Amino acid sequence: MKAKERGPRRTPLETLGWREWAGLPDLGVERIKAKLDTGARTSALHAFDLERFERDGVEMVRFEVHPRQRSSAGAVVAEGAVIDERWVRNSGGQRELRPVIQTTVAIGSRSWPIELTLTRRDEMGFRMLLGRQALRRRALVDPGRSYRAGRHRERDRGHDTARHEAGEA
Repeated sequence: MKAKERGPRRTPLETLGWREWAGLPDLGVERIKAKLDTGARTSALHAFDLERFERDGVEMVRFEVHPRQRSSAGAVVAEGAVIDERWVRNSGGQRELRPVIQTTVAIGSRSWPIELTLTRRDEMGFRMLLGRQALRRRALVDPGRSYRAGRHRERDRGHDTARHEAGEA
């Protein structure tokens, strides 16, 4: 008796750590340390100086990103089309209405489209949070590991790690 075929085989899911270096090539962000958080539904990016405008009948948002944690050096000005606005409960339990853009995330050798909410994350340990919707059918998360997709030459360990774990473990 033949086994029932179920269509084309899917690419195996990559296992990533609870934090990874990510790129946002559409936004001009080469790398940003991201927390992979399966407890969060949506993804969020630390963005400030948001300015909404219209281009060719499309609602847009221009904003700045500080890709380096606890540093305002290397600010990147980015823009994207607003595809939605969503009420999101922040880590303090407060609801806030956030603009949503679609962009590409790159982790390791893979990249894929994600929806990203824009909000201030000044007090948070990570400038980017990658939620379960962005990870769904793309990756598994090993909560006991970090940087499974590759380390970066900047310091990933030391006093930096303790502050991250205390702020958003």
